[in-house]
Amino acid sequence: MKKSTVLKTALALTVATTLSMSSFANAKEAPKKTAKNVILFVGDGMGLAHRDAIRLASVGNKGDLAMNKMPYAGLVHTSSTTTVTDSAAAATAMASGVKTYNGAIGVDKNKKSVKTILELAKESGKSTGLVTTSQITDATPAAFGAHVTNRSAQSDIAKQYLEKSKVDVLLGGGEDYWYPAGNPGTYPDKLAKDPTEQSKGTQGNLVNKAKKLGYKYITNEKELKKAKGNKLLGLFANEEMFEQRPEGEGDIYDPVVSLPTMTKKAIDTLSKNKKGFFLMVEEEGIDEMAHENNAKLMLKAGKQLDKSVEIAKRFAKKHPDTLVLVVADHECGGLTIEEVNASDESGDGISKEDGPFKVANSKDQFVIDWTTSGHTAADVPLTAMGKGAELFNGFYENTHIYDAMVQAMGLKKKR
Repeated sequence: MKKSTVLKTALALTVATTLSMSSFANAKEAPKKTAKNVILFVGDGMGLAHRDAIRLASVGNKGDLAMNKMPYAGLVHTSSTTTVTDSAAAATAMASGVKTYNGAIGVDKNKKSVKTILELAKESGKSTGLVTTSQITDATPAAFGAHVTNRSAQSDIAKQYLEKSKVDVLLGGGEDYWYPAGNPGTYPDKLAKDPTEQSKGTQGNLVNKAKKLGYKYITNEKELKKAKGNKLLGLFANEEMFEQRPEGEGDIYDPVVSLPTMTKKAIDTLSKNKKGFFLMVEEEGIDEMAHENNAKLMLKAGKQLDKSVEIAKRFAKKHPDTLVLVVADHECGGLTIEEVNASDESGDGISKEDGPFKVANSKDQFVIDWTTSGHTAADVPLTAMGKGAELFNGFYENTHIYDAMVQAMGLKKKR
């Protein structure tokens, strides 16, 4: 049997074994007590094979990732109103419990606004936060705190964060959408590496507006670590907090502030609220580097996500009324893990094999093969720990994530 077949079989058996844990809890059974805090991690584009590749590169065959070492697991169907979703529709399904069209942010298929889990948490008195290595107004975070019919309306999304959903902690990239044209902000316009990066806000100077509303504005790691107060706005790049180019040429993953650093600050800030908090943390680099079929940087981004999950798990162990979830919005790249085999076809162009990569703590190696530079309809794994985690066992639609979070937190749905 080929090594690649063995790996795939092992993956399938691992998921099947994990999902068999449903005998320990009924997925529809309400938890005895509600979750005071919820920390939802979204590894954008991170399918099952991505997780296993990150595991092999990080800890090898005998270890496991922090995101995998959780007692409950599920497999999530990711379709939107079409078979293959984008991040906007997938995030809206998780945030609001409705299937919608690709490109939709916080609206249903009829373009009607739908209440999000973040908004419900806010209305119950909890603090809320969004953290990402993408623009803070990009599709995934936006679907939790805004309502627009097209994901490209990023300045509108930013304005809604401040005026409507009133998100307490906002950390990520995308400064260009908070300043009007001609006002470069902290990060210069028209950089040599990408002349297209420049301020393009359509809603005035939203950074100044945020300051007037009581937000502490920060632009680098030093400022972030020193920042006090309960409301933070951190913008750490013109666009995403990394760079990607066609066919993996010139890709860079080196955020000004790391995802683990942002995650820790967000938790430290939000946890001051005695009523609890809701926090969504996204690692966008997994998806973007998968789009470029750049396995090396996809793995690097994945390792940062896992370090962030470990930070949340440490918090949850000290605060057992916390629910921690790790999921993806969809799979990207059609990733496959294969043995190193010179006689195997490797493809060409953007879909050629990547590697070899070292299996940590061993002499073994593996390669990554891509089948597409786009999204796929493959199911994605979800892992859960903490208060209400049993609600996430089994196979289900992505809309169930919203329903289960509402139930775990003891909130009431509003349509």
